[in-house]
Amino acid sequence: MKGYLYILECSNGTYYTGSTNDLEIRIQQHQAGEGANHTKKYLPVKLVYYEEYQRIDEAFYREKQVQGWSRKKKEALIENRPIDLPLLSRNYTQYVASTSSTTGFQPEGSDPEPVEGSKL
Repeated sequence: MKGYLYILECSNGTYYTGSTNDLEIRIQQHQAGEGANHTKKYLPVKLVYYEEYQRIDEAFYREKQVQGWSRKKKEALIENRPIDLPLLSRNYTQYVASTSSTTGFQPEGSDPEPVEGSKL
């Protein structure tokens, strides 16, 4: 059975990430207020991205992966900017502090330098 990962944009500008085996019906359910609590509060919703998989468990796995992403990383996916995804995957432990400190403290407003060799 096929599966789909999908991202909805809610009326308040937030993103909702889900998975389903019937994308068309699931979107209709969200629009009718029968979807998740989050989408019920912020109708209408708009489908902004989806991926198709051969099996629903693959779509569910991908849903859980994407749900953990930052807003900026989700937007790179939605806007088809795959080159930006690895950079947006880095967390604060993967940057070198621009100041010399034993605690790794990064002054507010400073731009961290990426560590060479970091990969997604």
